Amino acid sequence: MLLSRIPSEVSLDWVYLPPLMIAVLLGLLAAYAVTRLLNVTGLSRYFWNPDLALIAFWVLMTSLIGLFFIPT
Repeated sequence: MLLSRIPSEVSLDWVYLPPLMIAVLLGLLAAYAVTRLLNVTGLSRYFWNPDLALIAFWVLMTSLIGLFFIPT
């Protein structure tokens, strides 16, 4: 029924990965792209600590990817 739609593993040829790992990696790439965009536009100067902002964006992007792209 509903539980049969939840992927338990994602197969990349011969490597099986959990869906959350894919979401974390995609979240890291998205957070890096956002912080690079903020650096180019100069908006990163408004952050107290840019490293903490990257981690916060990473958590935010991972949560959004997990919420919208991993079926529940």
